[in-house]
Amino acid sequence: MIKKIAVLTSGGDAPGMNAAVRAVIRSALAHGIEPYVVYNGYKGLIDDDVQLVDKKFTQDIINRGGTVIKSARLPEFKEVEYQKKAIETMKKHGIDALVGIGGDGTYKGLLALDKLGFPVIGLPGTIDNDIASTDFTIGFDTALNTICDCVDKIKDTSSSHQRCSVIEVMGRYCGDLAIFSGIAEAAELTITADHQIDENLIFTKLKAMHDKDKSHAIVIVSEHLLDVFDFAKRIEQETGFETRAEVLGRLQRGGTPTAQDRILASRLGAAAIDLLVNDITGRVVGMKKNMVVDYPIKQALNMERDVKKGLLRLIDMLA
Repeated sequence: MIKKIAVLTSGGDAPGMNAAVRAVIRSALAHGIEPYVVYNGYKGLIDDDVQLVDKKFTQDIINRGGTVIKSARLPEFKEVEYQKKAIETMKKHGIDALVGIGGDGTYKGLLALDKLGFPVIGLPGTIDNDIASTDFTIGFDTALNTICDCVDKIKDTSSSHQRCSVIEVMGRYCGDLAIFSGIAEAAELTITADHQIDENLIFTKLKAMHDKDKSHAIVIVSEHLLDVFDFAKRIEQETGFETRAEVLGRLQRGGTPTAQDRILASRLGAAAIDLLVNDITGRVVGMKKNMVVDYPIKQALNMERDVKKGLLRLIDMLA
C-alpha cells in the first residue's frame, strides 16, 4: 500500500507543470497519502533536496508558469549508481512511489527506476507535444498561444513595411507547434520535417505575392531544419520582399498556462494517484480522444509519433 509519494519535474519547463504538481499533491492528500516534492528534478534525488508538503504548498500555483519545484538536467542519471542513489534517498524518507513530470528524457529516468523495482508514474510535461502516448502534452497549448500572440504582433509591423517574416518556432524534432500555429496564423508557408517544401517553389510563391503587392508574408519554420537568418537573406534576394528572421526561442516556454493546460494537467495528475492507489505502477498517463489513458513506460517510449496528415493537407489547401 502506498503511504508516501514524491513528485518532481524534469527536463525543459512547461506551463502547466505547477498545475500537475498541485493535482498530484492534492489527490494524494485526498487519499490519505503523504506528498513530498523533489526540487531540481532527478538531481534533487541525488542531493536529497526533498520536502514534505501540505495543501498550503499548492495555493496559488495553478496559474503560474514554469515549475515552482524547479527543474534540472542530469545526464549522469543514465548510470545505475545514480539511479540507486535516488532510490536510497526516497527510501530514507519512507517514500513508496515517484511521479515524474516531463518529456521522453524524464520517462527514460522513470523506466530505469522501474527496472530497479521502484514504483513510478510519468506525466507528459513538454511544450513540444512530442510524446506519442498522448494527443497533447502539458504546456503545448500555452506555447501555441504564445506563438500566435507573437506572430500577431510581427504581422502588424510586417504589414507596415511590406515585409516577409521568417519565424522559427520550437518543437525539437516534432513539428506540431509549427503546424498548429501555421494554421492558426494563416501563414503563407509552413515548413516542418513532415512538410518540407522545395526552395524554388518557396521563392516562386513569395515573389508572386510580392509582385501582387501583398502587404506581408509569414513563413513559419520548425527548429533544427535550416538557418532562418541565411534563409531570410536568400528570400530577400530572390523575391524582392524585405525579409527578417525571428527566432522566438525560450519565451515560448514561459507565461501563464492556458485553461486547457491547467485542466489537462489536473486530470493527468489525479489519474497518476489513482493508478498508485490501485497498485498500478511503471506506467505513463496521457490523453487520447479526450479520454485519460495509460501505457507501460517502455511501450510509450517506443510508440511512433502520429504524423498529422489531415492538418498538413489543411495547410496546403488554405495557404
